[in-house]
Amino acid sequence: MSREPVLAHTREELAALLADARGAGRQVGLVPTMGALHEGHASLLRVARARSGAGPVVTSIFVNPLQFGPSEDLDRYPRTLEADLEVCAREGADVVFAPAVDEVYPGWPAQPQVTVEPGPLATVLEGRTRPGHFRGVLTVVAKLFGLVRPDLAVFGEKDYQQLAVVRRMAADLYPAVRVVGGPLIRDADGLALSSRNAYLSPQERQRALSLSAALRAMQAQAGQGERRGPALIEAGR
Repeated sequence: MSREPVLAHTREELAALLADARGAGRQVGLVPTMGALHEGHASLLRVARARSGAGPVVTSIFVNPLQFGPSEDLDRYPRTLEADLEVCAREGADVVFAPAVDEVYPGWPAQPQVTVEPGPLATVLEGRTRPGHFRGVLTVVAKLFGLVRPDLAVFGEKDYQQLAVVRRMAADLYPAVRVVGGPLIRDADGLALSSRNAYLSPQERQRALSLSAALRAMQAQAGQGERRGPALIEAGR
């Protein structure tokens, strides 16, 4: 039977829940999320549970305003806390940290916030088209690392650039935290699981599948020994 995780909304509640584990020297695992949990998140919780041993696994559920651009979907991003708690219970999370915005960013939005600059890794790919996004990601992850003080933190490989910039920050600023990547999980039709998939119409979902189909075609060609870039690109068209 699943055991209900303990829900913490404040820094003080979180610290009290983790005090015994820290005092006993048990490992603390962290899985940061924005909620709207699906099987991809569940797989990350399983990784954290397996690697934390007898120590507690903390899941954060926080829609981080700092990583959304002005025309993005902050207001309509799915918020499904009750369903998320069921996933956390099923996968063995011990603590769910679901803070309000001003608990993470005191004085928000009136007071200026200290932020973490991600450096050159965030100037290409998604970082090029979403300026400020990875600054917001690293700032909230730094906050969570400071509040939870985890021994390990698990992030999905689906957002690979995010994983890379978090690993770089951890190496530079939080060397005691082991950042672990969890494998990408796909739906039965091949689409990578994402909380934002709920936005897709059936037609948009079909178009989105072209990316995974192209990757599989290129992988098949590479598996047959093809190493020429143009030929692999052509296979994916």
